[in-house]
Amino acid sequence: MNERESAFVIVTGMSGAGRSTAAKALEDLGWFVIDNLPPGLLFAMAEEAGRVKLAADKVAAVVDVRSLAFTTDLNAAIEELEGRGVAVRVVFLEASDEELVRRFENVRRPHPLQGDGRLVDGIARERGILREVRANADLVIDTSNLNVHELRGKIVAFFGGEDRPGLRVNVVSFGYKYGLPVDADLVVDCRFLPNPHWVPELRPMNGLDAPVRDYVLNQAGAKELLDAYEEVVGIIAAGYTREGKGYATLAVGCTGGKHRSVAMAEQIGGRLRDRGGMEVQVSHRDVGRE
Repeated sequence: MNERESAFVIVTGMSGAGRSTAAKALEDLGWFVIDNLPPGLLFAMAEEAGRVKLAADKVAAVVDVRSLAFTTDLNAAIEELEGRGVAVRVVFLEASDEELVRRFENVRRPHPLQGDGRLVDGIARERGILREVRANADLVIDTSNLNVHELRGKIVAFFGGEDRPGLRVNVVSFGYKYGLPVDADLVVDCRFLPNPHWVPELRPMNGLDAPVRDYVLNQAGAKELLDAYEEVVGIIAAGYTREGKGYATLAVGCTGGKHRSVAMAEQIGGRLRDRGGMEVQVSHRDVGRE
């Protein structure tokens, strides 16, 4: 799938999760962006973009949840657009409740849905309204641990290139003790492998260091997991492409996200690049977190 096929992008998600930052990043990449557009006006915007010759380029709309009929309106708008032959991609920005509370408290603003209640009530209400939208989104980005520059980097990575091949895959290592990545499409557990943490000379290192990598890859089951997972991801990637899903996040976990998951994520990323037909990025969420 190339940029021409995903010319109309809807950016939505939790208030405080970074929609404005994502919109600015798209603008900097040359996208035509309208912020705070009611879902009912999406088709009118697409029509107007076509009149001024923007439809063949890159158009994005940022929509939020302030309409009580948000989900119904958004689904109807997407169906209308797709019924008229417009390929629509939905980007959903997510963050943890704790991080959203911190952000709202830092700017000393109320949540748009909290009314006379508490900040956490507004967040819970919004999360409930957005549940279906999040489940059907093409790309979910968890911004809990991202600053504005890192979020911008993710947007540039997903939308900044031309004529990129096939599925765009983000392979991310993580530590189970810090929680699952909320934006993961697939999860692989590496905790069955012996932990380099218990090898004194390897403990200070991480999975990017050759001694740790070699230790992990030489364990029983490591190569078999890599072989099997590569094949599984290949099958799933082909299905995602047929269904029009352009992005996928593969999460690779171990206990602390420092040794096994890092080494295995690097190997999975390299194998997927070698297969071709996918653009692959590898990142390590929890390295250095100890």
